[in-house]
Amino acid sequence: MSVLPSPSEKAIIVQKMFDRIAPGYDRLNRIITLGLDQLWRKKLLKELNIQENQRVLDLACGTGDFAKTAALYGAKVIALDFSPNMLHYAQKRQILNATLIQGDALSLPLHESSFDIAVSGFALRNFSTIQPVFNELHRILVKGGQLGLLEIDKPKNRILKKSHAIYFTKIVPLIGGILSDRAAYQYLPASEAYLPKELELFNMLEQSGFTKIKKRSLLGGAAQMITALKN
Repeated sequence: MSVLPSPSEKAIIVQKMFDRIAPGYDRLNRIITLGLDQLWRKKLLKELNIQENQRVLDLACGTGDFAKTAALYGAKVIALDFSPNMLHYAQKRQILNATLIQGDALSLPLHESSFDIAVSGFALRNFSTIQPVFNELHRILVKGGQLGLLEIDKPKNRILKKSHAIYFTKIVPLIGGILSDRAAYQYLPASEAYLPKELELFNMLEQSGFTKIKKRSLLGGAAQMITALKN
């Protein structure tokens, strides 16, 4: 039986799922990625050359990891998420220079050309559809604004690919089931099916108006960092 919701149910099911796992979300992320998720966020912001007083959107912010890191650079951050409980735990972190907003990535409650940088971490496969999200991100960025995405990926090396598959589809759900929510941590690896392949993803970004699209592999291809520019 598939753990993936139907397209018509996806938005509400994913929202409720993240509301449930919010209390232990940070701890599970650190355990599952061995703390690398934080290093990857810092690496991406460094790649985007984030500067003091820049306006940054943390889309699908969760508990605010990107927002907190961006704020350390002196950026002015808007952290937006669909899940009210994720925002509740983000609020507890008392992130300076960050404003938290509940909203839908498919229709951002934000003004056109109002951000210098937009980032999102491991969220693409949780949106009910992706192209409108890219359209919205392009709309809210200024000319010359930058987009940065972190996502899961698959290693190309045969041995690494097999090892990664065992860890991601077997061990991650086991750890998540013990420490948090079994159904949620079965969904999260399975949701890779929602993620477009590299060429399709690049084409989608281009269709939304982004240029200079680049991908960097992380941890032997287990994750990916994508950057793009609004001309």
